[in-house]
Amino acid sequence: MRTRFVVAALVATLGAATALEAQQAQTAVGDPARAGEVGGVAAPEAPPVPTGELALGTVRIRFNTSADGEALPAGTYAVRLTPATAVPDVVGQTKVYERWVEFSQGGAVKGKAVVSIVPASEIAGVANDPRPGLNRSKVEMLRNNEYVRVWINRGGNHYLVYLVPQNQGKGD
Repeated sequence: MRTRFVVAALVATLGAATALEAQQAQTAVGDPARAGEVGGVAAPEAPPVPTGELALGTVRIRFNTSADGEALPAGTYAVRLTPATAVPDVVGQTKVYERWVEFSQGGAVKGKAVVSIVPASEIAGVANDPRPGLNRSKVEMLRNNEYVRVWINRGGNHYLVYLVPQNQGKGD
């Protein structure tokens, strides 16, 4: 008898919670104060974009490339996000999402390039390829050997850098 009472109370509680959730969802529709909510629950926010310097990790670039017009030979580089935004402004982008990164070896900056910062919640609309794991990176040749993409996944954001390969057609 006691088991039936507990089960009945549990069913009643779940039914009441479901009804309350449905009522909140209806209230949220058309209520400007709840515009950021979906079904009575706050929509997930994208992680904040860092505004200062940030070490993004180490990448191995297997191709001779150029970064911002300067030669960037094949090798292993430490990649660091700088606070400097892309100038001139990139049309249609928020300033903090287009920044500069530096590629360093032995503590010396060997090249700089513009990076596009994409929140993880939006990466599916930007790149169709498999994503690198959290705090991992991948470097790949794209589009008939026209671009080298450096893709770093760090802290809930994806960092995409596009470099131009050099010595095209010579096996590099």
